[in-house]
Amino acid sequence: MDSEVLIQSRSIQFRKTILADLDYVIKAENDEQSRKFVAQWTREKHIEAIERRDQLHVVIEDLAGVKIGYMILAGLTNDNDCIELTRINISHKGQGYGKQAIRLIQKYVFHHLNAHRLWLDVKDFNDRAKHVYESNGFIAEGLLRECIKKNDTYESLIIMGILRDEFLKLTEG
Repeated sequence: MDSEVLIQSRSIQFRKTILADLDYVIKAENDEQSRKFVAQWTREKHIEAIERRDQLHVVIEDLAGVKIGYMILAGLTNDNDCIELTRINISHKGQGYGKQAIRLIQKYVFHHLNAHRLWLDVKDFNDRAKHVYESNGFIAEGLLRECIKKNDTYESLIIMGILRDEFLKLTEG
């Protein structure tokens, strides 16, 4: 049984992740093209994210119901109205779904959740993702230097954010 659609555009939709989706989510996360950019979580950690009131774990689908990715938000109960896009992973790469998903989650966060700020972090070498975020109005706000240890090296993260007023100007103009 699928969960109900939260929001949709002309070509994609989001619905809450259910336990039956976790095989897809974990497979997408462990895909060779995703591994260097997306942390690998255990099934238990994904279940925690699905069940937590402060988080929203969604599956991204095309309008025919084909899974094309997933996304996780955190901070839904944040007193400062700041929501973090903790994770986005598109399994059908190179088809423009990432850009569409970012725009749709912005609409959901600012119009349905009434957030003031949406932010994320991205690995500094993930040029493709940085371009998608920038093209959707995110601004680089800072650098967390060598904050993630991966094997014997350290990776840096760029913090990016967009405010509700910036999003509204972007979509109205």
